[in-house]
Amino acid sequence: MAAATLSSPTLTTNASSLDLPMLRKIVPELPEDLEQLLGAIAQASHRIADTLRTGDSHTKSGIENTFGDEQLHLDVVTNEICFEELRACGLVHIASSEETPTEEDLGGANSGAGDGFSVSFDPLDGSSIIDTNFSVGSIFGIWPGRGLLGRTGREQCSSVLTIYGPRVTLVIALPHAAGGPRSVQLMLQHDRTWEVVHETLTVAPAGKVFAPGNLRATADNAAYKRLVDYWISERYTLRYTGGLVPDVYHILIKGKGVVTNVVSAAAKAKLRLLYEAAPIALVMECAGAASCTAPGPNGEHPEPISILDLVVTGLEFKCGVAYGGVEEVETFKKFLYPAKE
Repeated sequence: MAAATLSSPTLTTNASSLDLPMLRKIVPELPEDLEQLLGAIAQASHRIADTLRTGDSHTKSGIENTFGDEQLHLDVVTNEICFEELRACGLVHIASSEETPTEEDLGGANSGAGDGFSVSFDPLDGSSIIDTNFSVGSIFGIWPGRGLLGRTGREQCSSVLTIYGPRVTLVIALPHAAGGPRSVQLMLQHDRTWEVVHETLTVAPAGKVFAPGNLRATADNAAYKRLVDYWISERYTLRYTGGLVPDVYHILIKGKGVVTNVVSAAAKAKLRLLYEAAPIALVMECAGAASCTAPGPNGEHPEPISILDLVVTGLEFKCGVAYGGVEEVETFKKFLYPAKE
């Protein structure tokens, strides 16, 4: 049987679809242009949710992206949706995605110094588990101005995680909110509007929940093996789906725990700083959590620093990560960076 052909829901550009009035109620100082861009991302997320519920979710397209990863039809369609909405809002100079890893000029209307935005995104995080009907997500990082290379995650003015499960929700990081950094959760309603369900998400310093990504690295990374053994001996609860976005969401919503993705000589780094690691780090740190690099097998990342302080030296730049409660990340550092303690 021939593979089903996927089509994306119609592009919507009317003004009502490009704002988030509920968000402005709790963050009245939110800049109008950032609010409109977040609305475009929310609209893209809505269209992706519709596509996931009606599409042939696990058919391969026969296309490889620049990184050599074979794409699903859904990877291609969701990528197109994001580019369409970002282009239509007229505020984005440069956009780059994990599926199209180049700096694409979207012709943002605001061309003055400091105006407009640049956006990185992973349109469909969790392709490897989508055929099981597990929750998957999208990741967006937003930088002010033009260009993504040479920036740090700390320069982001916002980032967004979308999760597509029984419900569709967004978590939006707002590092410059008047009352201090915060991460806000919104949920898509039956009338196709978004409702704020958590005005401020908070991750506790400690909590015995763990999600150990790239667990095969424990076979030749003794420090990671000791850390996993510690979690088990201390009776931590395993909450791991194989999808980065749902695992991070679990910690955000339950308010405790740690997610890791550690590397070794045989189990290489998978997470790209620009499209995944930095936007997630902003969401987590705005919720009071911490992020940290993981040391590489060839001397990469010899110092434990926040993911937000890594420089995007290349669109393909990868790193190991830890996200979680402040005390949980400190425990991670003690095992992975023992010489620094």
